[in-house]
Amino acid sequence: MSGQGPATYISDQETKVDFLRNDAIAKTIVTLVTERDDRPITIGVHGDWGAGKSSVLEMVESGVVARNDKGLLCLKFNGWQFQGFEDAKIALIEGVVTELIAKRSLMETFKVEATNILKQVNWLKAARRVGGLALNYFAGLPSPDQIASLFSLVKDKLTDPATFVTPENAKAVADELNQLWKPEADTRSVPDEIREFQAAFSTLLKKANVTRLVVLVDDLDRCLPETAIETLEAIRLFVLLPRTAFIIGADEAMIEYAVRRHFPELPDGGKWRDYPKAYLEKLIQVPFRIPAMGETETRIYVTMLLVAAQIGEDAVEFDMLLKVAHDRLSEPWRRRSIEEGDVKEVLGPKYSEAVKNAVVMGGRIAPLLARGTSGNPRQVKRFINALNLRLKVSNARGFGGKIDSQVLAKIMLAERYLPEHVFNHFAQASAAAKDGISLDLQQAEQQKRAAKTDAKDQDGSQDGMGQNQVTAEWITRPDVARWLTLEPQLGKLDLQPYLFVINDSKSFLGADDTLSPNLLGLLEKLCGGEVAARSAKAAVGSLNDAEVVALFKEIRSRALSEQDLAQKPDSLIGLTELVSAHNAFDLQYVEVLSELPPKKLGPWAAAGHEKAVKSDAARTRLNQVKASWKLHGGAALKAALEVGNRSSKRS
Repeated sequence: MSGQGPATYISDQETKVDFLRNDAIAKTIVTLVTERDDRPITIGVHGDWGAGKSSVLEMVESGVVARNDKGLLCLKFNGWQFQGFEDAKIALIEGVVTELIAKRSLMETFKVEATNILKQVNWLKAARRVGGLALNYFAGLPSPDQIASLFSLVKDKLTDPATFVTPENAKAVADELNQLWKPEADTRSVPDEIREFQAAFSTLLKKANVTRLVVLVDDLDRCLPETAIETLEAIRLFVLLPRTAFIIGADEAMIEYAVRRHFPELPDGGKWRDYPKAYLEKLIQVPFRIPAMGETETRIYVTMLLVAAQIGEDAVEFDMLLKVAHDRLSEPWRRRSIEEGDVKEVLGPKYSEAVKNAVVMGGRIAPLLARGTSGNPRQVKRFINALNLRLKVSNARGFGGKIDSQVLAKIMLAERYLPEHVFNHFAQASAAAKDGISLDLQQAEQQKRAAKTDAKDQDGSQDGMGQNQVTAEWITRPDVARWLTLEPQLGKLDLQPYLFVINDSKSFLGADDTLSPNLLGLLEKLCGGEVAARSAKAAVGSLNDAEVVALFKEIRSRALSEQDLAQKPDSLIGLTELVSAHNAFDLQYVEVLSELPPKKLGPWAAAGHEKAVKSDAARTRLNQVKASWKLHGGAALKAALEVGNRSSKRS
């Protein structure tokens, strides 16, 4: 098999090449904003981080430009780029205005309106500063930042900024600033100025012959909550203006979180519970949500990415294959992917051994990638890039010839998407074996494959027979069981070369993990039962962080290899004693609990963790683990958890 992976780095940024038929969303948006009357419209493009929102906005821009209508004007605003600016509201307003003026700079007919609108923006900027100062004035003293900001505006009027650090002088400066920006005799309020700005902006659009202004707002979900909310508030300024269309790309969950942060006193329950969602719905008139990829879509996506990396997105043959992909995606209910034969037929002479290996690998890794990444395109790209990077590094180090890309891909799937104790177990076993072979992995693969063709194993009547407890637990987990059936088989291979390749994240080879005699003595005490563990309390309390890490690692390994969990094992008694003396490790303690097989746990697991779990974060995580145990645990554990739940409610 070839050791080569993707030929080039795959960009995980937005793209105009549509691999997933998201052009259907983009085309619908273009129709909505271009084929309607002058009424304003706001559209949301929602999806998780990396789902493809930015790519959809790119397609919308291309679609608007393709209309070749001089009355259509498309502008882009990236909220993340303006993070840290003094005022995100003003940044968006000023950005829209200045880019509009720049796009119509050759038109003589609207220069007066352009000057007027810029004056309005300047007034809004000044009003923002004055308003901020006024709020602090009524509360007490202005902040140093506001003093500096005001001083920069009126430096020709002041000689010593230190003289206005009293409420009286602050008010005087605010009054003076108002006079600077309002030489007219009449008094104008902020609402009046906003109405004037909206009127001036509407006039500007007419004079610039803009029949529809389309503003693409991206990356709001990357912003801090304050920036996200300020940007949305600025958009509200335009929502009532004719001829405008705002398309906002954002993850609803992140925006709802920002709203809740912006209104921290909102009650948690009752009618206020859904307020953050209602806030977004009030602003967004037409929401679109990008669906997550299923297994078939992920396989098509992975195949197209890998083929593009080999022959290039600009190749005619790739465009032909993309049409095949779109045809398959047009009928997703048929679950037809792109097979090796399809690629060979379409590419013709460009179908090489490297392309073949890429397509075969894509078909193998897609099922677990679909689950592991939750169908997220960016996560899929990053997995492929990580695989490619490791292959290139191994080639540069001189042992690339010993590395099969498909074997490495399967190992990385386990590393990233299987429970940590499963991956660590077979990796450590391979590292310790002279031949680099993990016998447990070999046995698990063989028995899982045999179970697929053995009817008795399929119905569970012989489940676990002939297995040790480690492999029995692996086979009963659907995610691990599915990984075991993937090609190629790893159980008969020397995995030590691959452990060197993945040592950029964790080293299994070459490290000296031997405990000192003192720590070995403490380890035996901690794992020697409740009385012995308590006798080590003073010695445990005097350990430094490095010693605690070493002991924690060893006890954790013992705890995860325990076969009888009906009673609390001695290893967990020792871990409790260790963490109770070093509370910084309480979250790691809970993670160990989360890795234990729920169905094997006895009633002891329902309580008794208070000695080790102290921090709020660890308590929250423990509650999540217990919730999982209620779903997946045995009857005795579920009953114990229910009793504990009722007791806590009474108390």
